[in-house]
Order: sequence, then C-alpha cells, then structure tokens
Amino acid sequence: MIKVTNLSKTFISHTKEPGLKGSLKALIKREKKSKLALKSVDLEIQQGEIIGLIGANGAGKTTLVKILSGIVHPTSGEATVLGFKPWERHNEYRRQMSLIMGQKAQVWWDLPAMDSFILLKEIYQIPEKIFTDNVEFLAETLMVKNHLTTQVRKLSLGERMKIELMAALLHRPKVIFLDEPTIGLDLSAQRAVREFIKSYQKEFKPITILTSHYMEDIKELCPRIVIMKEGEFVYDGTLSQIQRLLGEEKSLSVTTKEKKFTISVPRSELSKKTAELFSTNEVLDLNIQDPSIEDIIESIMRNGMTNR
Repeated sequence: MIKVTNLSKTFISHTKEPGLKGSLKALIKREKKSKLALKSVDLEIQQGEIIGLIGANGAGKTTLVKILSGIVHPTSGEATVLGFKPWERHNEYRRQMSLIMGQKAQVWWDLPAMDSFILLKEIYQIPEKIFTDNVEFLAETLMVKNHLTTQVRKLSLGERMKIELMAALLHRPKVIFLDEPTIGLDLSAQRAVREFIKSYQKEFKPITILTSHYMEDIKELCPRIVIMKEGEFVYDGTLSQIQRLLGEEKSLSVTTKEKKFTISVPRSELSKKTAELFSTNEVLDLNIQDPSIEDIIESIMRNGMTNR
C-alpha cells in the first residue's frame, strides 16, 4: 500500500545576473529562488492497483514519483510505501520497488542484455531458479528471446525498451513506477509495451503508478487517474466519472462560408445555441459531438476541476 499525507516539496535554486559582473557578484552573494513543486497532496493506492498520473510539464508528476521511489526527500508531510519511508532507502524497500524511466537506461549499451541481467541478479540477490524462470517468462512474453545475447546498442528503440522492462522486473517488484515508458516508440512498439504491462499487472498485481503524455497508455491501462496542476491534485477518480461530471457539454464543429470553428455548449442550451448560429451565420455544416476524453482532461489540466 502507498499512503501519502500532506506531502510538499520545495526546490531551491540559486540565480545570478548575466555577464561577468553577475558572476563576480554571485561569488559573494547568490540569490535564492524557490519553487513549490508539490503542495500538500494526499494519496492512497492499494496493492494490485494501477493509476495514471497526468499533468502538463512541471505539474509535479515526476517529483512525486521521485519521492515515492526514494530519489528525492520531501520538504514536509509523510509518505509510506509498503510500510517504508522511501527516502530512507532501506535495502528491503529497494528490493521490492522498481523505477522505469523511458528516457533513462539501466542496462549497459555495449554489453549484451544477458550480461546486465546477471549483474542485476547479484545486486538484488535473486536466487538462481527464480532468476532463470523470470528471464524465461519475461523474454518470452516480451518476444525478445533472440536478442538477449545481442549488444543493447544494436537493438531498435522498441527492443531496447523491452529489455529495460525486463531489467526492471527481474526481481518481481511489488511497486512499479513507470515514467513515460512508451516515449519515442512507434505505434507498434507502444502497443506491444502496453499489452505487456497489462498482462503483467493482471498476473502479478503490483502497485503501479504510470505517468504518460500518451492518452492511449492511460485509457488502456489505468482504471483510475490522478490529474495534477501546479503541484496539486485537481482530480482523483475514474475516466468514466470524468465523463459523467464534465460530459454535460456538447462540442459543436461549425463550418460557415467564412470560417470553421469549434465551441463547447452546455447540453441544456444546445437548441438555443444551434438556432443562434443559424440565424447569425451562413452555416454550411454543423456537427454535434460529446467532447473527447482527451479534450476533457486537457481542459482540467488547463483550468482545474470546474464541475464536481
């Protein structure tokens, strides 16, 4: 179980004026600038649950993941993962946790993947039989059995991501942090990684937190989502709940003689707005739709939760 209570994180950076004068001045006195990355957030996740963490760049997603994985210490508040405080970095906790970052590698590029796996076996003290079984299962499920003895640098981006997933899951972690696992992958590789994550979650039931800018990742993998804006949680619930809460609006795509535009209209005002459009414009085409889940989430990230 993950339990977060009133968690905050402030980053302090030093600034200086540009140029030689600014550099000399900074030797004597450097000005400090603070940024509140997390603002008293609360979160609870049960074993076997997978949640999607969504937000614009700088919303605080990666900061939260880094705190829960033990990389960053919070400024205030409490957080426990499997009963451990992550930033205390107990080996017992680290043996039960895995962090997968789509833009950072943990296997050595110049070595075959299997050599990296053997080293990780020693680091995590994985018994021989369990290690062999895990390698066999993961390689077969991810369809990379023929690549285990190939230098990682010679593999495609999608194949390397699969190898990274193997490396992160060899010790069968109970908590998994997936930070942009499909970033940069083509559509076929994205689909393969999503299918693997889905089947692995069903089979082993770890706690999983997934951050992604790809809505397909979120829609396919995460029954529950948490939306962040400027260090705060602005929504915590299911995708279907969002559509029920904010689906009272209709999206009107209008084509007139002069231009084409899209507007959102409350369902109760649909007839009135449609009549108004026809009376004030030479409408060539009018298409009425429910707003997409992508549009709804983008609106929440931009404006916060406007209807509860």
